[in-house]
Formats: sequence, structure tokens, C-alpha cells
Amino acid sequence: MRLRILAALAAISLAALTGCGENTTSGGGGGTGTLRIMAPASPGGGWDQTSRVAEQALKAADPNRKYEVYNVPGAGGTIGLAQLAGEKGNGNLLMTMGLVMVGAIEQNKSKVTLSDTTPIAKLTEEYEIVVVPAESPLKSLSDLVTMWKADPAKVSVAGGSAGGTDHIVAGLMAKAAGVDPKQVNYIAHSGGGEALNALLGNKVTIGISGVGEFAEHVKSGKLRALGVTSGQRLTDLDAPTLKEGGLDVELANWRGFVAPGGLDDAAKKSLTDLVTKMHDTQVWKDAVAKNGWIDSFQTGQQFADYLNSEQARVKGIIAEMGLVS
Repeated sequence: MRLRILAALAAISLAALTGCGENTTSGGGGGTGTLRIMAPASPGGGWDQTSRVAEQALKAADPNRKYEVYNVPGAGGTIGLAQLAGEKGNGNLLMTMGLVMVGAIEQNKSKVTLSDTTPIAKLTEEYEIVVVPAESPLKSLSDLVTMWKADPAKVSVAGGSAGGTDHIVAGLMAKAAGVDPKQVNYIAHSGGGEALNALLGNKVTIGISGVGEFAEHVKSGKLRALGVTSGQRLTDLDAPTLKEGGLDVELANWRGFVAPGGLDDAAKKSLTDLVTKMHDTQVWKDAVAKNGWIDSFQTGQQFADYLNSEQARVKGIIAEMGLVS
């Protein structure tokens, strides 16, 4: 009996030393433990929405693996980015990110940048929408421009993180309207849910976000769309383009996945292959169509090069808009 007990204890000790179990976070070759997906923002926003759609599509792509989505809100995703940097070599972790984070890194002068990550895939693009509460006296972009020019401080703009896509759109709109972008009264929120509550509570003048976040509320009549940032009208939404309304602004947001830095080739390939399978599932395709996203899938060096070009482009826009203090 004593020998059996000692043998059992030895087996437990060996398991602890070798790190057995499905929740191991070792990078290794990747693809063996629970895959965690970080949404570096509060629930209700675009990154959270993309992460949870991806979770369902990943389950369809590889139902034998476990997946977990969790939120790390704050500072345009740079708090989550810093946490990701601390997971160097972890092949069981992805972070949803995009144009918003590129801007926030510049705005917040983040010490951790995207060079500290491993690019995995660009997923989607999405146009922005400018909305007002249903009770708003603003019926058109022309009305907004008139109010803006009269007193920029009285036009409060609800959107995502400072320096992010929504903030950039607000700055570009102001410039096109003849208003100093530095005078934009921009109120940053850590998630789309917070910005939506501010709009529905009539606490702000206008809101800017991705089409997918506000479209259903426009269709239900709770919000009114003043314009979208696409070059042409969107087929499933009754809203003019900003250019139709006299503001020469066109911009598409984008989202993708990065992993921690320091991944070995096997872990990087495992994550890239899995995300590629996810992209090919019907679950993902249906979600892209439902949310009005644009499929812009890229992996490997192509996505890495795109990231580099976006960082240079956004840095220039933010400097021009005076968004960096």
C-alpha cells in the first residue's frame, strides 16, 4: 500500500514538473492548449464583437480545441498590448487589434509598439458611420457643419479611444468643414457600448463608430445616420456618404490578429493555419456579411508590410490633425 501511495505521489510530482494539462501556455509548436483571444477594450465594441465572432468560427474550424475570449480595456488597446508583450513566446494567445490601436500607440506615446508582436492576419475592413440621437435637431451633415462652425465646443463627439479611427474621422470631418481639428470636443470611450449609451441618453451631440456597431440602432429608429465614410452608399443602410454631404472624407477601419513576440516558426505557422481555417468557415463568412464587414484577409509578410505602412500613414494623419499633445 505504501509503495502505491509513493508511486501516485511521484506521478503527481512528475505531472507538475512537466507542466501537463490543457491550459499550458508554452509557445512550443502551438495548437495544443486553450487558445485565448484578448479583446483589448470593454465589451460591446468592435474588437469585442470581432473576438467573439472569431471564437465561434474557430470552434467550427477546430471543434476539438478550447477557446476563451477575455477583455482588457483601456488606452486604445495599449494596456492590452503591454500585457501581450509580457507573454513573449506564448503560442496560445491572440489579440484582436486594428487601426484604432495604431493611432492610440501614437496618441499615448506607448513604449510598447506593434514591433513587439507577431503579425498573424488582417481580417476585415469596415466603414465608419456618423449618427445622432433620434431626438436630435440635426437632420443632415449641413446642419452639423452649421452648428460646428458657430461654436465647435458645443458639438460633443462620442467615439472610441483618443487617437483611434473615430477620433481621426472627427478630425478629418472638422478640417473638411472648415473647423480647426484641435477644437473638436471629442469624448473618448473605451468601448462601443459606452458611446452608444451616451448617444441613447442624449448626452452627446454626435457619435462616430463602425457601421456594424450602430447599424441596428439606426434601422430601429433609435439613432439617425448623418453619413458614412465609404466612397459609395452602402446597399443595406439608408445613409448618404460624407462626400455627398459636402465633406471630402473617405476612410475604412480595419481589424486583425497579432500574437506575442518571440514565437518560434512552428507556433507562428500553427496560429496562421488555424486563423486561415477560421476565415474559410461558413460561420465567419456569414458574420462578415451580417455585420457589413469587408473581407480583407492577409497573412504572413503581406500583413506585416501592411502594418508598417499603416503605422507611417496614421502617424502623419495624427500629426496633421494635432491629435498628439
